[in-house]
Amino acid sequence: MSSKLILFPFGGNAREALISVFAMNERNMEWDVLGFIDDDQSRHGKECCGIKVLGGRDVLKDFPDAFVLAVPGSPTSFPERKKIIASLNLDESRFAKIIHPSVVIAPDATIGCNTIIMPNVVISCGVSIGKHCVILPNTVVSHDSDMGDYCCVGSNVSVSGSVHLGPNCYIGSGTKLREDISIGAGTLVGLGSNVLSNIPAGVIAVGSPARVIR
Repeated sequence: MSSKLILFPFGGNAREALISVFAMNERNMEWDVLGFIDDDQSRHGKECCGIKVLGGRDVLKDFPDAFVLAVPGSPTSFPERKKIIASLNLDESRFAKIIHPSVVIAPDATIGCNTIIMPNVVISCGVSIGKHCVILPNTVVSHDSDMGDYCCVGSNVSVSGSVHLGPNCYIGSGTKLREDISIGAGTLVGLGSNVLSNIPAGVIAVGSPARVIR
């Protein structure tokens, strides 16, 4: 029997999550997608792939048994992800975990709630992925790395072994992170960067090798 699912908000992450949901349902009907919700009233009634925006967060009261995938966040808004998700006032048991069937996950890896892992990602041995994370397609997270809660990792990112990502990081697509380094909480690493050494918390780092610019 499938479980009801609501996606929040009507942004790129949630719309792309439909690809993974549909793929999961092709194998086994896991999710009955009720629709999106969004705080922006101008989006109400819009749709993606036949799935409509039902309204605002008040819709959650009408479906107390529905799971929620809450995946806000972009390079400009990611620092607010924790605050936005917390504002839904949902128990952790209400959050979904969506993993595309093509994802390779080591038996000893752990993945937190409200996390979306998109197609062709590899989660290797001893990896820990926190709660409320977004990992875009074709990314590799190598052995013994850990990713804090609320992180967003772009597509085609290579995370080498024993890398630590602090909570609420944003790692731009095409980035490569060398083994045995740490990225501090709330840091953004720009597109296509090569990170060869530790990056402190709360900064923006870009380039090859990546350097703090702000």
